Amino acid sequence: MLNPDKVQSEAKKKENENMKFRTFLKCNANPEKLDRQFARLHSELFANYDCSKCRNCCKMYYGSIPENELEKAASHLKMTVKELIDTYLIEEKVEQTYSTKHIPCDFLEKDGSCMLGDTKPENCKKYPYTDQPDRLASMYTVLEAVEVCPVAFEILEQLKKEYRFRSRKRY
Repeated sequence: MLNPDKVQSEAKKKENENMKFRTFLKCNANPEKLDRQFARLHSELFANYDCSKCRNCCKMYYGSIPENELEKAASHLKMTVKELIDTYLIEEKVEQTYSTKHIPCDFLEKDGSCMLGDTKPENCKKYPYTDQPDRLASMYTVLEAVEVCPVAFEILEQLKKEYRFRSRKRY
């Protein structure tokens, strides 16, 4: 598995190839089969991966908490919702969510754990979304995740092998 510190630079090197692979999948992949492949690789690769040793997602993105999950997070932190918002969050009115004030995420602890523990938002729990349905329609999201998450990077590399994809280099 790729070192978390190198995933962004390695993904940048493969950016054109990954875009070509996205196009290849759009033209050739069966959406249901691709979802099964993503889910299988997600399960296999995350089974032996300790996300707390990486946390690139927490380091490179703002955290976000949907409005309907604020009470749960505040209760976990023994705060009121207002205290939670005032201390850590900024309202994103259009999306009915709240983003952390800083990158890295304000809830990321030095040891790689999340201050929110089991109450962390569903969007955080599901990242990089590689086991979610409709991956073919969400390939741009996958390509963004490949630049952040070593497991997402590896999933895409494994898929290239399974599809026997070879990017032609132009000189």
